[in-house]
Amino acid sequence: MSAGVVLAAGAGRRFGGPKQLAHVGGRPLVEHALAAVRDLDRVVVVLGARAEEIRAGADLTGADVVVCPDWAEGMGASLRHGLAAVAGADEVVVVLADQPFITPEVVARVRAAPGDAARAVYDGAPGHPVVLRRPVLARAGELRGDSGFRDLLGGVTEVECADLADPTDIDTQADLEVVRR
Repeated sequence: MSAGVVLAAGAGRRFGGPKQLAHVGGRPLVEHALAAVRDLDRVVVVLGARAEEIRAGADLTGADVVVCPDWAEGMGASLRHGLAAVAGADEVVVVLADQPFITPEVVARVRAAPGDAARAVYDGAPGHPVVLRRPVLARAGELRGDSGFRDLLGGVTEVECADLADPTDIDTQADLEVVRR
């Protein structure tokens, strides 16, 4: 079984509120992330800060929602909750809710890479999506803090995706204005 985990638990402090609901191209950021992983067998959205507001403001149809109570610990906590929700999956694709230009084509290319883990790179710079397979997924309990799997991905296969997508993430209102132009 393939699963997608959309990380959308942060408070958006630098953004000034729930950036998951900021509109790009006529829909909230979190909906773009869901669209990127729509072809997987199961999709989970991990919410934390302002979870009810995000549920009310975005169409999360087709995804299971998991609320991470310890979201303030960082991405590692959110990822642990998301992975627990898809326990038993052979492969998990991790995407971020603040990257509106990641597409199903990027996900497919990274999924096609061999190995226990693969990640998109953009002109050589590491990014998302990240694909995790069983041997790496078994180490999910080691996740701590805000690093996600970064510290656990020793032999990750890097897949160049700059020709398919713009990896820009939206962290601030200024970032949002740049992508809206």
